[in-house]
Amino acid sequence: MVKKKDNMKKIILGLLFAMLISFFAPQKAGAAQVAGASARLKTSLDKKDTRIEKLSFFLEENNSPLTRFAGDFIKTADKYKLDWRLVAAITGVESTFGKRIPQGSFNAYGWGNGKIYFESWSQSIEHVSSVLAEKYVAKGLDTPQKMASVYAPPSQTWGSKVNYFMEKIDQTHSLSLTL
Repeated sequence: MVKKKDNMKKIILGLLFAMLISFFAPQKAGAAQVAGASARLKTSLDKKDTRIEKLSFFLEENNSPLTRFAGDFIKTADKYKLDWRLVAAITGVESTFGKRIPQGSFNAYGWGNGKIYFESWSQSIEHVSSVLAEKYVAKGLDTPQKMASVYAPPSQTWGSKVNYFMEKIDQTHSLSLTL
């Protein structure tokens, strides 16, 4: 009986050892798999997405109540294939980045001449982004200058002001980027 237990231990230990070796042994991969994996690794290391940091830092510099929603701006811009700076830049023109809005409206965009109320900043960012994508960009109004005649008539400067803030956002360097 003792010999049987010893043999069983040896078998179990042998199996565990074989599993460990196979786990740590190099795996064969085709050239495409190797290149794909290294390309993904290189891209993620070389091109860190700093948009949230940049926008958050920019909004913070402007004492915006929207600062902690920088990720929402980026997420919805990506979702609707908008320039990541656009909606935040519009808030700069329309409400000094959300500081001058009707109380409790969460409307930093001048939407409906400020008469439209949203339930939250996240909801307003989502709504404005989706409408810009559907009713502006999809119809060829894909730059602030092209949007201006519909978004802010009769302003002759709205588009250039939005572009100004988009450039300022893009030029922002957060603390982590400059260290």
